[in-house]
Order: sequence, then structure tokens, then C-alpha cells
Amino acid sequence: MTTEAATTETIDGFQLVIDALKLNGVKNIYCVPGIPITDLSRKMQKEGLRVISFRTEQHAGNAAQAEGFLTKLPGIALTVSAPGFLNGLTALANATTNCFPMILISGSSEREIVDLQQGDYEEMDQLAIAKPLCKAAFRVLHAEDIGVGIARAIRAAVSGRPGGVYLDLPAKLMPQEMPKAAGLASLIKVVDAAPAQIPSGESIQRAIDLLKNAKRPLIILGKGAAYAQADEAVKAMVETSGIPYLPMSMAKGLLPDTHAQCASAARSYVLAEADVVMLIGARLNWLLSHGKGKTWGGKTPASAGAGRQFIQIDISPTEADSNVAIAAPVVGDIGSCVAELTKAMQASNMAKPSADWLGPVYEKRDTNVTKMAQTLTLNPSPMNYQSSLAVIKKTLKDFPDTILVNEGANALDFTRSIVDMYKPRKRLDVGTWGIMGIGMGFSVAAAVTTGQQVLAVEGDSAFGFSGMEVETVCRYKLPVCIVIMNNNGIYKGTDKNLSGGDDMAPTLFVKDARYDLMMQAFGGVGVTAKTPAELDAAIQTAFASRLPTLINAVIDETAGTESGRITSLNPTAAKK
Repeated sequence: MTTEAATTETIDGFQLVIDALKLNGVKNIYCVPGIPITDLSRKMQKEGLRVISFRTEQHAGNAAQAEGFLTKLPGIALTVSAPGFLNGLTALANATTNCFPMILISGSSEREIVDLQQGDYEEMDQLAIAKPLCKAAFRVLHAEDIGVGIARAIRAAVSGRPGGVYLDLPAKLMPQEMPKAAGLASLIKVVDAAPAQIPSGESIQRAIDLLKNAKRPLIILGKGAAYAQADEAVKAMVETSGIPYLPMSMAKGLLPDTHAQCASAARSYVLAEADVVMLIGARLNWLLSHGKGKTWGGKTPASAGAGRQFIQIDISPTEADSNVAIAAPVVGDIGSCVAELTKAMQASNMAKPSADWLGPVYEKRDTNVTKMAQTLTLNPSPMNYQSSLAVIKKTLKDFPDTILVNEGANALDFTRSIVDMYKPRKRLDVGTWGIMGIGMGFSVAAAVTTGQQVLAVEGDSAFGFSGMEVETVCRYKLPVCIVIMNNNGIYKGTDKNLSGGDDMAPTLFVKDARYDLMMQAFGGVGVTAKTPAELDAAIQTAFASRLPTLINAVIDETAGTESGRITSLNPTAAKK
């Protein structure tokens, strides 16, 4: 090549996007190809990125947010414009609500046409729509700005409180060319995107003073603590303190659910009785009754309980006082905060809680565990949630590296309370919004990101939101075993049409649906299980083969409670 040819060599927007992502460690792209990003997805695959193509953009986005939680790096979802963007927006908003780093990249119409509303193909001001629903939103108009745009998106997604970021790439950006040397020089490798944030000494001392004077202390571990990947630091602080802890759903396994200090089986008791509560990566939102009311021992829904005080460890200072007063906010990254607290506990020779508190807590826990164990030994016909989940419980004990994906109403609630987790970040579920439809997207991402066996426990209603993605599971030959708790309907299969008409009630599905045949249609393994023994055998076979498998677990259609454990949020059901 001559010197003149070398100086005129060019690079286009397609290649700059790919190179910028690869430079920053991106390995997987979750997408639905189409105008104007079809060629981008092809080129990404050619350049060594693993492109996982879904049937609907929402599930590609769900996969991206799950990868963000598992890796602390932003998962990347790629969509077409307008309707495809809107489909992906649900996942982007959910990622932001859950504090999962994710970047939604969408193709879009040209600015000059959108701004004049001239009626372009799939015309929409996507940036304006995305901004209120995510942590940050950027648009790149020129090839020389691609590096900056991607770097800003990555830094915004993972820094501070993580969340979703939208990156708008108009169609005319991709074929733009610039000198190759200048283009490569414009790319940015993000350095220290989420730096440690050390808590102040005053905040640590304030927290220690509260704990030293506490009579009935409690630690609550949230999914933020699991996301932080400060597992050993959290374990050291919990064990140094000797304080009972309560893991929120996606924090299960941060310490094993069988740990001596775990108070999950005494949840109602410890929430009502604790006098000092330390929140680690957990928010006082609806999942914790906003820190007040009868759940917390208050006499009225608005009361906060007598004399309770909170310590809150969070990377965002604005989270404190969001519902009740936080007596000791500790602001910083979780790893740094718990490490400093452990040092302070040891330096001050802080005493562990007295038997007056620990005795009743663990007595209540052990009594409830014993009652549940007795229930799980029963073998009713047909199966119910307890007897089928006894099999899942045993499976996770035997295979603790399995990633459990879980969604539904009763399928979620029963699984969360029955199935123990033994390792961190092995449980993925509906999160803060309680959103349905995450099952297949999360399952795909878990298998792609980790290579581990995935077990998805799905309510039959929840599965319907993303069920077509079993074709995606089969196409990529992923080790995903799906168990559908099939009770013929939403909550139950026994509802009636109150008008007396011929239509089924709105909560009912086709009786005795064969979800297993749906899996077989795409080349996967489909099995029906009507007993715990059949369910266990089917799971064992799936795990041994690592083949895509769907088990249609037929359970009692009378099993379940309307709205699961949030009946109070359903005005009609709450009156029943």
C-alpha cells in the first residue's frame, strides 16, 4: 500500500460503533434485527461479538439488563426504530428502576425529518421519549462523536447508582466515513467508570453508635448488596456483628439461606420487633412497606413503629429519608462501606446482640422451618406449589451453581419462601416493579453470560409474556430448563364468568394446555410432569443433557391465592 493510499484509508460508522464497544469489553449483543440496524447486527457478528437475536425487543432488553446485574457492566440491547424502540423501552425503564446497568441502542429517523414532522418511516423523537424513563440519553449525529457517545453511555450506566441509558443512532450515521486513523483515535476506553466512594468517618461512627446501643438490631440485604460483588466484605461484616439478617429476594444466597444468622423464616417477627435496622443496598420502598405501618409494628398503616431507627448504606445520598427518617445514612459504595464498618466494629469491641433478642428470633425461625419441612413432605394429588417446589428446593441444594430465574404471582411467592439459595447472584426475579415477562430474557442472558445451567420457575401466566422466546433458547442451544407451574389460569384455574355467558373468565386459560409440545415444536425437549417424582426425573435429565427443556408441571388448579402475597394492592381481593 502506498503512503498516499494509507493516508486516505477510511472507516465508517458501522465499524466505529463495533470497535468502540469491543474496546470497552462488550462481548454480547441482544437484539431484534430490522431497518435500520440489520447490517449493524451482521457486521457485529462478523467482528466477533456474540449477537443473540430475539423474537421481541422487550426480551432482548430484559436479557441486557440481566447481564448488567450479573457482570456490573452494561448489557447492550439493539433495536430498530419507533415500535422496536418502544418495545425495548419497557426493559430500559425496568433496568433503571432496578439499578441494573444497561444501554439501549436504537436506530432512528433523521433529525431534519423528525423535527419538521414530515412523516418519515417509523418517525419518532425517540430521545425525547426515552429521557424521562432512564438515567441518561444521548444522540450521536457524526461519526467522529461515536467514541464519545458510547463512552458517555457506559459511564452513565455504571457510575453511582447504576441504571439504563439510551443511545440514539440515526440511520445516516452508520455509512458516514472519516479517515481511519482519526476515527480510531477518537475512540475512548472508559477508565474507572464506577470508582470507589469512601464513606465519611463521621457516618461510620454514627452507625456504630446506633448499633452499640441497639437491643434488637437487624440487617437487611438488598439486591444492591448482591450487585456490588463485595461478597466477602458483606459476609465479614455480618458475621463480625452477630446480627440477624434478612435477605431481600435477589440478595438470597449472598450468604447461604442456611446461614446461622439468616432470619428469613422469621421475617414478620424481626421486621415488627427490631429497634435498629441496617439497610445494605436495600430501599424502603413498597417491598418493605415503606419502613412504616403494621409490618414494622406500627398501630396504623401510617405509623413508623415505636422508636425504630435506621442505618442506610447506599451510594445515593438522596435515597435517605425517602419514606422515614434515616438516623445514620452511610453514603458510598457497598464494599467500602461494609469494610469500614467491620473495622470500626472490631476497633470498638462492639458486643454481639444478647440472647434476649437472638433466642426468640432463632426460635421463631426454627419453628417455621420445621413447619415448612413437614408441609414439603406431603405428596398430594394433584401436585400443589409446595410439593412441586420441594423438588426445586432439593435441586438447588444439589446444584448450587444453578441460576434460578423466577416469575409469577404465587409461583414467585412460594419459590422465594421455599427454595434456599447458596451462592450470590444465582437468583434473578421480577425485582422492584414486580414486572411479568422477564423470564425468558433473563434465562437467555444468564446462560449466555455465565455458561451455567439455568432453571426457570414460571407461573403459567408469567410464561405467556415471553413464551415465544423458547425458540430463541432452542436456536442457541442454551442449557435452560423451564418449569411451568400450570394451574390453568392466573392465580387459580377455578374463576367463573360472572355474567353467566359462554366466555371463560378473564383469569382462565385453556384447560390442560400442553406447553411441552410448544417446546418440542422448536426442537427442544418437552415433558409433562404430574407428580414430584416425574418432575424430579425430568429436571435431572435436563441438567445431565444441558438441552433446552420445558417441563409442563401440572398442579392443582385450586392452588394459589389471588394476587399472591400482595392482595392488599388488589382492592377487590383485599375484601374477600
